Amino acid sequence: MASTADIQYPCALTIEVPFPTARLAFIALKALQVDKELSPLVKRTFSIDQSNEDTTNGDGNGNIGGNILRTEYKATTNRMLRVAVNSFMDSLNLVIEVMQELDTDVLDTEDTKA
Repeated sequence: MASTADIQYPCALTIEVPFPTARLAFIALKALQVDKELSPLVKRTFSIDQSNEDTTNGDGNGNIGGNILRTEYKATTNRMLRVAVNSFMDSLNLVIEVMQELDTDVLDTEDTKA
């Protein structure tokens, strides 16, 4: 049986964004959750989850936690969901670009891939 929340917000989407470290995932979460949803027709929740590939329960730098930023959206219509997710993607892109320019963890990760 569907809950009242499911009936009010029938359109849903979950976005999972992997980060190189748990610290970077937490920074992204803190930066993105500051902006509240402008419409009462959209609900959004954030969480940090452990990567399925990571079996060490940490990121190797003493940071225990997950490295996947999970964002769950629920909306009253597909259009409202699309508008909210587009805005989120723009903000996420900005956060990642700033990390690439300023964060030493991201730079270290890029250097090891080259």
